[in-house]
Amino acid sequence: MEFGLGFLIAFIIAITGVGAGTITAPLLILVLHVPIAVSVGTALAYSTAVKAVVVPLQVMRKQINWKVLAVMLAGGLPGVIVGTLLFKRFGALKGHAFFFGALGTVIVFSSAWHLFRHFRPNAISGHRPARMKTIGALMFPIAAEVGFSSSGAGALGSLALMSLSPLSAAQVVGTDLAFAFCVTLLGSGLHFADGSIDKALLVKLVIGGLVGALAGSAVAPRVPNKQLRLALSVVLLALGLQFCYQAVAKQLSTHSSNGRSAAVHGAEPHALALAHPQQ
Repeated sequence: MEFGLGFLIAFIIAITGVGAGTITAPLLILVLHVPIAVSVGTALAYSTAVKAVVVPLQVMRKQINWKVLAVMLAGGLPGVIVGTLLFKRFGALKGHAFFFGALGTVIVFSSAWHLFRHFRPNAISGHRPARMKTIGALMFPIAAEVGFSSSGAGALGSLALMSLSPLSAAQVVGTDLAFAFCVTLLGSGLHFADGSIDKALLVKLVIGGLVGALAGSAVAPRVPNKQLRLALSVVLLALGLQFCYQAVAKQLSTHSSNGRSAAVHGAEPHALALAHPQQ
């Protein structure tokens, strides 16, 4: 199952271009029932392995703007550290509702962004001055979300670059991939140091992923990838909404349980007073 899932994720990435972080953690949680505390770190490590194959190709093609990348990392590297620490804090407190809400929101935004680009491919076009300070500032919360949920670097980073820089489409892809590789590498390293990565599962995912990436790359030129990306975006949108629904349901359940507990504890003194009236 693990080999097959790794194959499937990498195959989908190869033929659609949808980011690894967006689909890996949800599938680990829903299909393999991996605990949240382990799924995020394992997903980050898997995403890093996938990007380690792709980023050198972007370097050889000279599709990375190193100046913009440096600015992105200046905000992104501290952000992923903060996001990872927040995840550890909420994981310790069993804050699953907050995690599901954050992950669901990012998946919904990412899939909506892919749908927008499908129907309006030229909506964001034309020359734009580089707003470097704004890009650097935005990378902090984007990378924090990556550290917290393993997703967000692809869609959110690309949107920022397309809106705030004059980079070409190829440079946006290459620069954002290099940024995502750096922040996921740091994030997965922090999770690894904390012991929250399933190493055996990761090895199986990566082995399956290498085969899937090769198979997807071979098939990609012969499949209607735009239609596949559209279908996958719709599925991811539904999945993200499901995570958001689970977050709300878990939060309401927690409040309801706390309310019942408070009512029980409040009734105990009254019951004791009735059972033992003052003489």
